[in-house]
Amino acid sequence: MTDDILTALDVSRETVERLRRFEALAGKWSRRINLVSSADLPHLWTRHILDSAQLVRFAPESGASWADLGSGGGFPALVLAILFRELRPDMTVTLVESDGRKAAFLHHATAELGLAVRIITQRLESIRPLDADVLSARALAPLSTLLSHAERHLSPDGVAIFPKGRNWSEELAEARRNWQFELAIHESLTDVQARILIIEGLSRV
Repeated sequence: MTDDILTALDVSRETVERLRRFEALAGKWSRRINLVSSADLPHLWTRHILDSAQLVRFAPESGASWADLGSGGGFPALVLAILFRELRPDMTVTLVESDGRKAAFLHHATAELGLAVRIITQRLESIRPLDADVLSARALAPLSTLLSHAERHLSPDGVAIFPKGRNWSEELAEARRNWQFELAIHESLTDVQARILIIEGLSRV
């Protein structure tokens, strides 16, 4: 079922091959700097590559800049950059990752895969507002914290795309205590317990 994600996107063999090369790079580096857990390594394609790839379907047609916070091993940002190379060549992708070792991997993978992205190796709190059309973060922080980052780094008309695991409803209830926003909830194609939260019109209560 999960491989149907790429079939539905109708990407070229070259793009799939680039995703496979990224999978190999991430697997190799993970054994040294723990980009993903050792338990996830045998399932890297499904749990990380395809889980990230499904987010491309939520990219707004008018958006031209996508910023990913706490990019870690490049999920979802580098997966999306690979897909955008074919599907949305107008989309610019910015990765923010304060961990120097993980940032080194991001630079290496970007060069190996021929991707044009911007990598910022600083803490989120210390960088200038990104004014991104689209903001994403995967496994970075609770939703309330992510919304604080979104308030600073998302453009006024932008959209935040946050994949969340099995505790998504509890995080959502907590976030609603301090924030108002328009929300669309989508099922994950790779995890029946997960959801993808699409947030717009963010403001504090």
